[in-house]
Amino acid sequence: MGNKKETMVIDLNTKPLSPEVSLTFFGFKYEALNVMAIEHTLHHFMDEYPAITISYDGIKTPEYFEVLEKRLSTGNGNDIFMIDHERVQKFAKQGYLADLSDLSTLDNFSGLAKSQMSVGGTIDYLPTSISAFGLYCNLDLLEEHGQKIPSNLSELKDVCDYFVSTGITPIVANNDISLKTAAIGISLLPIYQQDDPKAALDRLNSSPDQLAQTFRPGFKLVEQMLHKGWVDPSEALETSKTKDDLALFSKGERPFMLTGAWAVPRLRDLNPDLNFEVRPYPILSDGSVLVINVDTRISVNAASPHLDEAKKFVEYLTQSDSMWEFVNSQSSFSPLKENRLAEDQAIQSLGPYLNNGYSVIGSDDNLNCPLWEISRKCILGMLNGDDADRAVSHMEELIAEWSATN
Repeated sequence: MGNKKETMVIDLNTKPLSPEVSLTFFGFKYEALNVMAIEHTLHHFMDEYPAITISYDGIKTPEYFEVLEKRLSTGNGNDIFMIDHERVQKFAKQGYLADLSDLSTLDNFSGLAKSQMSVGGTIDYLPTSISAFGLYCNLDLLEEHGQKIPSNLSELKDVCDYFVSTGITPIVANNDISLKTAAIGISLLPIYQQDDPKAALDRLNSSPDQLAQTFRPGFKLVEQMLHKGWVDPSEALETSKTKDDLALFSKGERPFMLTGAWAVPRLRDLNPDLNFEVRPYPILSDGSVLVINVDTRISVNAASPHLDEAKKFVEYLTQSDSMWEFVNSQSSFSPLKENRLAEDQAIQSLGPYLNNGYSVIGSDDNLNCPLWEISRKCILGMLNGDDADRAVSHMEELIAEWSATN
């Protein structure tokens, strides 16, 4: 899919912070539905602050981060940009991120969101959604084969083994987020169920080898999924997230898919007649776990010539009404105290898991190393033939490499 650029010239009608200011907003949201929500916010912002021209430029990851880093390193960074956990750590050390601790909307955020964005003592970004990852279930195909939606690992095993016996690979997985989020969910849930998860994460920060060993159950699960034929590794290696995987699942010939809940609107665009639901991962012996991320993080360039105006826009973007439109367009949770879940009926089973003690943050700011990227590389190794033991040692190596340069 090509890059998509949306540019909006905004006609405002109240006194601006300074006259004739031109802001640029750079992000990795390029799909029409997301861009439309951003555009609406920009047009509403114009009602508050006249004489400001603002443009949004959106391209797909991973190219987005390559372009962002080049722009910042050459002094050509955008005023406002989207960022992820790994770059928050990196860019903060390089002085690229403005401190947002004086914004008036901070008190509106939930405890979960604050536990992430306040790590390190300064506010380097504000989140605009809490994304979730789930098991997409093809309800018609399950019914046709007399199978039910699994609610625990034993039931997942039974239904997947059944489809394998019929010659159907049951789970569509992509080469990025599918299997790594399953591994993260089962590996880190015991951490998040402790009385003080942050203290437990701090202990893992001081013991990288222990962090890798914590992932052994998750890698064992992935090993089982590949060994038993629930996922085709060669297919997964060639399947890009929220694109190729959706195309495969939309055909209606596979019972399950592992990917982000934000893909629901795109899947409907591909096959409006497909009857499906998104459930938390049924990978526990006694139930399911929901993997989430405090996501679509917005930062301001510390070197922006229009720092006050850029921060004012981020403040406006993170007000309840503005944020809800964006959250709803992504089939996600709100990061505000309301914890509202997007309205789409296919994802409603995810809601209770945000607060029932069975959720895990996939990319936790309280972990020093970029676990999101490291776990992806370990899973790619498994798709290429590594077993669980090798995946653990691979994670140890990657954490050691990261620690040596940071």
